Amino acid sequence: MSAVTALRGGRIFDPAQGRAGDGADLFFADGRIISAPHGSPAARDIDVSGKVVMAGGIDMHSHIAGGKVNIARSLMIADQRENPDARAGGLRSGGLRSGGGRAGPTTFTTGYRYAELGYTAVFEPAMVPANARHAHAELADTPMIDKGCYVMLGNDDCFLRLLARGAAASELADYVAWMMRATQAIAVKVVNPGGISAFKFNGRSLHFDDPSPFYEITPRRIVTALATALRDLGVVHPLHIHANDLGLPGNVETTLATIAAADGLPIHLTHLQFHSYGTEGDRRFSSAAARIAEAVNRSRHVSVDIGQVMFGQTVTASGDTMSQYRNRRFASPKKWVCMDIECDGGCGLVPFRYRDQNFVNALQWAIGLELFLLIEDPWRVFLTTDHPNGAPFTTYPHLIRLLMDKGFRDSMLATIHPEAAAASTLGSIRREYSLDEIAIITRAGPARILGLADRGHLGAGAAADITVLADDPDREAMFSRPALVFKDGTQVVRDGRVIASVQGGTHVTEPAYDRAIESRIDSFFAENLTVRAGNFRISDDQVAESGPRFAHPCAGSALA
Repeated sequence: MSAVTALRGGRIFDPAQGRAGDGADLFFADGRIISAPHGSPAARDIDVSGKVVMAGGIDMHSHIAGGKVNIARSLMIADQRENPDARAGGLRSGGLRSGGGRAGPTTFTTGYRYAELGYTAVFEPAMVPANARHAHAELADTPMIDKGCYVMLGNDDCFLRLLARGAAASELADYVAWMMRATQAIAVKVVNPGGISAFKFNGRSLHFDDPSPFYEITPRRIVTALATALRDLGVVHPLHIHANDLGLPGNVETTLATIAAADGLPIHLTHLQFHSYGTEGDRRFSSAAARIAEAVNRSRHVSVDIGQVMFGQTVTASGDTMSQYRNRRFASPKKWVCMDIECDGGCGLVPFRYRDQNFVNALQWAIGLELFLLIEDPWRVFLTTDHPNGAPFTTYPHLIRLLMDKGFRDSMLATIHPEAAAASTLGSIRREYSLDEIAIITRAGPARILGLADRGHLGAGAAADITVLADDPDREAMFSRPALVFKDGTQVVRDGRVIASVQGGTHVTEPAYDRAIESRIDSFFAENLTVRAGNFRISDDQVAESGPRFAHPCAGSALA
């Protein structure tokens, strides 16, 4: 064992280990948390008395790499210019490299700024299979953090053809497993089930029980087929669902129908705020957060992340071409891009500014907070802004303060569009998140839902990914500037600034499959795509070239 480091006297918040602020020392060596060593003293003692000690943060849904993100950076030149991140190079700064951007940060800046917020792992949730190699290349260029990807299925023609011809559940599961391994994914996401495919056949809407053009398959059937496949494969993270009718008034009914359609199968509803809208009131736009929260509270097979809206400039980046084409008229500044990738997935980019005096934007802000506060089980709800769609991830400290401080929340509520404030129940909700609950929704919970057994906690054997925070009553200041951050035992941040650059690893899942599916896939690629299946597949060695590759077993759903 190499030299032991001891963090002395901190208040440890480790929900996975049942520790909620108890004072204790924490020891690590060789990049791992260890039990208290016997006999010899630690080689390095760091006094963190009175400070809050948590595991490194884990963002389970943030768009940080791939084709759509690169296009977003190209669209948002002003964002790069107005948010520079010019860091001095050389050994004095740990070899840091320059970058920039807030809504569409460069790879370097993404890694640095996440680390400076105390995050040590981030997951890209929308990797188009045909673009997987590009996504992994960008993630390899992103320092400081571990990462992983969710492969987008459910609109790809190979899957839809299998489903349309009535393929057995086992064959569908084999295809899903092959695609996860070929793209080096940790999980599977479906975006607007069937809707991206429908858009290619001139469909401009597709509700949950509408048959799609050409394939005549309903979104309901796609969702249940994919959720069943993942359950049968034992993939830990449940099907990650970007539901139909994103952003449309009245889409609460679609969201509730999606929950019901799962019929007990584990599912994860992503950026739930954008799927929680009613049609009440003169404006025909209202909060349905209470109905959605009630459904989630009684449905133990459902987990969610919120996709909180925060005010200011951002860029919306989504595989949901149908939704982004519809939203192009709201672009600010007035430019947008929609495209298709190998007929297997869409991509839409629309710059947008959320305004606190705009009724819809203000109510969206309130709806997200209502969901956070009304969903009871913090182990099934996760802190996200759907970066950059609801807001850049750099707004997380402000969001944490909104959740933890009712007085501050009420003062912010008083500043938004008055009709939106009046239409919201936010002011009547008294709940305030505790530090223990913040540790759950940003650390322990994401680790559990993704199957990261050695992340998100501070027990012996865990990776020494550690965040130390001053216990400031101003929770925004507290989470904006960690006192110390360690990645795999290396100190990378001091007083909110990166002091050393490290390279994280890539997390993947390796489901087993019947290799008979490969001949069908080979034929499909040869007949329909511009690349052969053998060249499409990313090898384990190619991923490991840029850092450790962490392969996780299929142990069954975290919600089972």
